[in-house]
Amino acid sequence: MNAGGVDQVEVAVIGAGLAGSCLAGALARAGIRVALIDAQAGHAAARREFRAEKFGADQMALFAGLGFGPALRARTTETREVAVVRYGRLACREAAREWGAPYPVLVRAVREALPAGLLRPGRVADLALGPERQEITLGDGSRLAARLVVLATGLGQALHARAGLRRRVLSPRHSLAAGFDMAAPRDRFPFPALTYFSEGFGGRDAYLTLFPLGTVMRANLFCYRDPGEAWVADLRRDPAATLRATMPRLPAACPDLAVAGPLEIRPIDLVRTEGVERDGLVVIGDAFQTACPVTGTGIGKLLTDADRLARVHVPAWLATPGMGRDKIAAFYADPVKRACDARSLRASRYARGLAVETGALWRARRLRNRVARTAIRLAADGPQAAASLALSLALGL
Repeated sequence: MNAGGVDQVEVAVIGAGLAGSCLAGALARAGIRVALIDAQAGHAAARREFRAEKFGADQMALFAGLGFGPALRARTTETREVAVVRYGRLACREAAREWGAPYPVLVRAVREALPAGLLRPGRVADLALGPERQEITLGDGSRLAARLVVLATGLGQALHARAGLRRRVLSPRHSLAAGFDMAAPRDRFPFPALTYFSEGFGGRDAYLTLFPLGTVMRANLFCYRDPGEAWVADLRRDPAATLRATMPRLPAACPDLAVAGPLEIRPIDLVRTEGVERDGLVVIGDAFQTACPVTGTGIGKLLTDADRLARVHVPAWLATPGMGRDKIAAFYADPVKRACDARSLRASRYARGLAVETGALWRARRLRNRVARTAIRLAADGPQAAASLALSLALGL
């Protein structure tokens, strides 16, 4: 609808990544007038970006609930078993359904499943907010009016200051992620997927995960290092040798460590947006709070935001006049969202603490975790092995 040269919608979503696209699609299917605006929307493919390459059954259930399950299943590679290695030894072959695809493929699959005409190319040049009506001005001078604006711009920060928002760094250079393709084809590996944890607590490597993307075996390495370290330069220059040096027992689980092509390396800061309770504006996904990929909580967190808005808050807000900050505050106070955000942040800090902190409390936690996991493994091996562990602990071995 157009009034006085201004397009009219109920909800304008800025940013067509996973969070924005899933939310906009779910709202549109519910009969709400939505515009999904993205500066890259006119491009044939989503911009190459190394992030969010794998997700599990809980996240697939959220995708399905938002109406994107079939689209994601059709464009991802599914695995049903993961070999888990702890302390350099195979701990178990875990039944786990996981789906993998490069992030641009995930975004493209979701965008292609959107209702026709929903996605609108455009760069937001200005944003005016108020308790009743919001107005967006695009770079070409066209304008759009909405009752609600949703900021789903991921790691981009250009609109935060314009909207009066502040970004606070909770943990700078919190972790480092490296992604690369293995040289050998997928069918040459002795496992469908592998998660290889650090061989000992207290190191700065978290884990290596290998999983299939089509015929390729993809690798993601997560660690707690600064991108300027010599170790990172070594990893770029000779990834196979650096992996063998960092995880000496890895070749027993994965004999062929040859890597194809360049590495993608991304440092991760934990960042949260403050001052978010504003008239007519909601901030979701990474635009609100980033996640550390070590914990695997990022996709679930952004989908939880989209799900709670689509199923609970936006329909209720549109049913009554106004869009003041009192309404908006209900989203940030949502117990499901708050619990999800808190779990993600808590898990990120805990995982880093186990890897890098040297205090007595963290040493005790490492010992507790190792004893507990070893006991579980030995109990599974049989009572004789469990008895051997008990004797070793009694003797302080």
